[in-house]
Amino acid sequence: MQQYGYIRVSSKDQNEERQRIAMQEFGIAQTHIYLDKLSGKDFERPAYKQLIKKLKPNDTLVIKSIDRLGRNYEEILTQWRLITKEKKADIVVLDMPLLDTRQGRDLTGVLISDIVLQLLSYVAQTEREFIRQRQAEGIAAAKARGVHFGRTRLSMPDEFAHFQQLWLQKKISSRKAAAQLGISYQTFLRRAKETP
Repeated sequence: MQQYGYIRVSSKDQNEERQRIAMQEFGIAQTHIYLDKLSGKDFERPAYKQLIKKLKPNDTLVIKSIDRLGRNYEEILTQWRLITKEKKADIVVLDMPLLDTRQGRDLTGVLISDIVLQLLSYVAQTEREFIRQRQAEGIAAAKARGVHFGRTRLSMPDEFAHFQQLWLQKKISSRKAAAQLGISYQTFLRRAKETP
């Protein structure tokens, strides 16, 4: 019976220290902590996959919060069932003591655990959808105020229109025109096609 910890942060620049401290306080050895620095939108996560392969019956998987498994309602439930039913391992969710499958293995305990799991998974997915909606609204509001997103558009040299006409008349290749203008031929082609 081994205890493993799983940590996930959404990006390479996010700090996982809070989750790591929680795992160590629970008593999980550093060598038994698995870390992914990837989004929770799917389960294409190398450390998680490696951990799942290692899990044996009666092992315990510890996570800080339910959304470390993912933020998609169906996916969280699928992973929960994989770990508890197929792998026959236990799960401990540190932020939610009711989600500790080591306790209450009787029918009532399993029922309570399943209800809480489904509710929390739903909340996690709903929160993700709200975040996406708020981001979209924020971007739309910023665009309405004239905020520009993405790279600044490269201004074309004064002679661009002349070389564009030569290219349109097939008197010069896009590579030669771009070389004369000092820009890449892909940039020349993109802009020449935009503004005939």
